[in-house]
Amino acid sequence: MRVARLHGPGDVRVLDEDDPRPGDGESLVEVTSVGLCGSDLHWFAEGAIGDAVLSRPLVLGHEMAGVVRGGPADGTPVAIDPAIPCLACEQCRDGYPNLCPRVVFAGHGTCDGGLRQFMAWPSHRLHRLPAGLTADEGALLEPLGVALHALDLGHLRMAGTVGVVGCGPIGLMLVQLARLAGATRVLAVEPLPHRLEAAGKFGAEPAGDADAGEADVVFEVSGSDEAVATALRLAKPGARVVLVGIPDGDRTSFPAAIARRKGLTLVMSRRMGEVYPRAIDLAARRKVDLTPLVSAAYPLSEVATAMASAAAREGLKVVVHPGD
Repeated sequence: MRVARLHGPGDVRVLDEDDPRPGDGESLVEVTSVGLCGSDLHWFAEGAIGDAVLSRPLVLGHEMAGVVRGGPADGTPVAIDPAIPCLACEQCRDGYPNLCPRVVFAGHGTCDGGLRQFMAWPSHRLHRLPAGLTADEGALLEPLGVALHALDLGHLRMAGTVGVVGCGPIGLMLVQLARLAGATRVLAVEPLPHRLEAAGKFGAEPAGDADAGEADVVFEVSGSDEAVATALRLAKPGARVVLVGIPDGDRTSFPAAIARRKGLTLVMSRRMGEVYPRAIDLAARRKVDLTPLVSAAYPLSEVATAMASAAAREGLKVVVHPGD
């Protein structure tokens, strides 16, 4: 099979390797679509993300869909949950598998991800895709799950006002989810005109004066200190600000006086819990529109070009089709 491995910052190589053999409790999956995420770009640009550093050539990609090959589920299209929590620790038992200290995560650390033609993965982490959902939509269920988890952390009340700072794919999903959850206004902050326009199509309005303090809940989905500061200014006194973006260099700073004087609650969002069934239901019922978010698709042989395109933020979501 063909595999794309990251050997160092900016050094991704497409190689031939043996097909994997599924072990007990695993299925062989032919990977059909992989979305490129901001965290993949951290790995690609820095050879690291947060305090995790590249220790061996790594297959990136955790937004994944595929088709089961072999076994009783042969031919079944699936979304692939990239997280394998231990399900035995205190965090897992308390309902927070996204905080599991022993979690294994595709495309992170020493666990290879989806930028390959085939992968063996635990069968219980595969979710059947309903008829009508494409492979690309299946891959986007992972970021939709991240957006859903962030929305849950926001504690949005009916008829509230929401701010979204950073309108990449997850930000645009949050715009849609906020409207579904009863927000009467969604205020968007985004420096790129094409992304701000996309937010408008999903029901957001430009925030205008971000110092106005208009939002009951603000989602920061950029990772930059400037975006965090903007989110704090956009928040009403007593509001919640959910930090979803991953910062460069593993550090975030913000104007403490604004947050303190407003009495803001800052919440850190990490990945997601067990929300795939909800994400699938939303997508299958077309309550959230994922199709317009895919702006470019590349074959595996052009993965470096795909990474560069995603890093340039010229469109919205870039996907890779490993079988092409």
